[in-house]
Amino acid sequence: MGHNRIYNFSAGPSMLPEPVLERAASEMLNYHGSGMSVTEMSHRSATYDAIIKSVEKNLREVMNIPEGYKVLFLQGGASLQFAMAPMNLISSTGKADYAITGNFSKKAADEAAKYGEVHIAATSKDRNFACIPQQDALDLSKDAAYFHYCMNNTIYGSTWNYIPVTDAPLVCDMSSCILSEPVDVSKYGIIYAGAQKNMAPAGLTVVIMRDDLNLCPFPYTPVMMDYATLAKNDSMYNTPPAYCIYMLGLVLDWVKETGGLEAMKQRNAEKAKLLYDRLDASKMFILGIDREYRSMMNVTFRCETEELNAEFVKGAEAAGLTSLKGHRAVGGMRASIYNAMPREGVLALIDYIDKFEASH
Repeated sequence: MGHNRIYNFSAGPSMLPEPVLERAASEMLNYHGSGMSVTEMSHRSATYDAIIKSVEKNLREVMNIPEGYKVLFLQGGASLQFAMAPMNLISSTGKADYAITGNFSKKAADEAAKYGEVHIAATSKDRNFACIPQQDALDLSKDAAYFHYCMNNTIYGSTWNYIPVTDAPLVCDMSSCILSEPVDVSKYGIIYAGAQKNMAPAGLTVVIMRDDLNLCPFPYTPVMMDYATLAKNDSMYNTPPAYCIYMLGLVLDWVKETGGLEAMKQRNAEKAKLLYDRLDASKMFILGIDREYRSMMNVTFRCETEELNAEFVKGAEAAGLTSLKGHRAVGGMRASIYNAMPREGVLALIDYIDKFEASH
């Protein structure tokens, strides 16, 4: 990479594509002859109105979002959606089904339990989240208002390899895998994602919501957490995360220029295979996720001792490979290889793994 940049394997906020950063830098002081930066302009101005409409149009095109879905540009991260989804949906029956396959799906279930009955339809906790419960293992309620799951588990490094089939609408947290491969949006009631992994800088949350959902917010639901109000106002009820939305637009342009989501999936799969094949061949490193559920986005691995893990991370930093320390809940190492991580970055990590293993 240019500009003396390092390879940043952070789980989020994560690296952005260099062409996106270069374009943003070129437009920072004077956006398209407006005489000002996007960071300065009114979100009610004609110039910004054109930006946000263009971003929504491009997102719909890139993700093939069908008619009958609303796109919302919100704030609060996925963590706010843990509350917004139940506050807008659960009261229709008083119950929702949740699958717990990692840290964030557990947090989502705990938050939803404040607003209604949460039925745990599936969990892989007994396997330390090393696998994903399959369709025949789902204990689905007949009266659930929705079924919630987290598609890619950032901390543990697992991913769902199928879309659950349920009678209730699917609500899915796609924060760490959105835009990494094609998704059949029509299968979902709500898709939500924090932007800071594959989409844009931290501060933006994208919600894709089916128009015909049975929205029934509680009387005490804050107006800023009312999906219907936000949809009616086209994400403009208050000042949106304006610059992050602009940056998402640049990322979407980059995705289109590099072949779209099919090409993105192919590149991501190739990067992941390179790294997993090297780790599988190692006698030193341990992978804790069953092969068929391994994430393309977050590769987790560890050595036999915490001392070796710490030595690996420290040496990686010195080699220009940063943020490889695993989440505190699991330890070890985690290489987040999102869309913006080039193949060369994965090869650099593999080269470091070779040297580290050879020296021990």
